[in-house]
Parts: sequence; structure tokens; C-alpha cells
Amino acid sequence: MPKVHDRGGWPNDDAIDPDEHEMEEWERQVDALNGVLGDKGLKNTDQLRRAIESLDLKTYESLAYYEKWTAAMEMLLVEQGVMTKEEIDAKMASLAQDKK
Repeated sequence: MPKVHDRGGWPNDDAIDPDEHEMEEWERQVDALNGVLGDKGLKNTDQLRRAIESLDLKTYESLAYYEKWTAAMEMLLVEQGVMTKEEIDAKMASLAQDKK
């Protein structure tokens, strides 16, 4: 079955917004994590793209740009045995509790 292609959105007749996007803090953190994982040899651009393109179509279309990066980096860390999905989920739950 064909996988989704990382196309960045659907073509349409809407004008492209040329204004600079102000990154939110969480987006800067995802971008920084991407750099750290690259520096540590845990991922490269091709691996990240492959992981993004392996998301199912419904998930791919429901996620924003940096959300796709996050899902892909999680997938790569699990594939490489760096962390388990359960460890990641437990940490996320802990962080959510800390915010309350």
C-alpha cells in the first residue's frame, strides 16, 4: 500500500501568506530536539522524512508541521531502542501532571 508523501499540504487556489511565522515555544523546543538528536547521531534528515512519510494518512493530515516532526522523532527513538513508547508516554503523563 502506498505511503503518504511529505507534501506540506494540499494544492489549492488560496494565496500564499508571505508573512513570517512566529514560532511558538514548543516549536522551538521540537526544532532544538531535532538538532540534538542529529548531533548525537540518532537521526538524520532522510530518517526523519522516512518516519514522517510512514505516518498513516489520517494521522499525517491531522498533524501540524512540528507535530509531524515530534511523531517521527518518537518513532525513530523507539525503532532504535533508545526509549520505549511506554517510557515516552509515562514521561508525557508526568509532564502533564506537573503543569496542573
